[in-house]
Amino acid sequence: MSQPDAATGGVDRERERLRVVTQETRFALLQDVLGHPEQLPTLKELDYVNPSKSDSTIREHLDALVEVGVVERVELPSERRSRDLPHVFYGIAEDGRQFLNRHGLLRAEDSLREAYDAVEKTDQIATYESAPRPDR
Repeated sequence: MSQPDAATGGVDRERERLRVVTQETRFALLQDVLGHPEQLPTLKELDYVNPSKSDSTIREHLDALVEVGVVERVELPSERRSRDLPHVFYGIAEDGRQFLNRHGLLRAEDSLREAYDAVEKTDQIATYESAPRPDR
């Protein structure tokens, strides 16, 4: 049995990433990540702006985006953590940013930021939004 060449593997990977990214919920999550002021929201923030989805559903979709390398899970170093503030965040991976740009999916970043800013937030979500983020 022959092995697919690197070019075919690259096309297959690109196709799989597009399939994952363009699924409705995942695409909405990507838009939320891009619209977030730091582009590093927490699961709680993503849950808040997606009220029709459970946090476990959001986590599953984030895991799928992480698996294909478009999103990365980023943790605040332990010495910078605070008891009542989040320490796990989700952001666009560098390779993921290149992928999204290659497919014209970053053109609306400014509009996404404006839409995210317009969302009325609870005190808890505002606190999470202003929590320290890891350096990337």
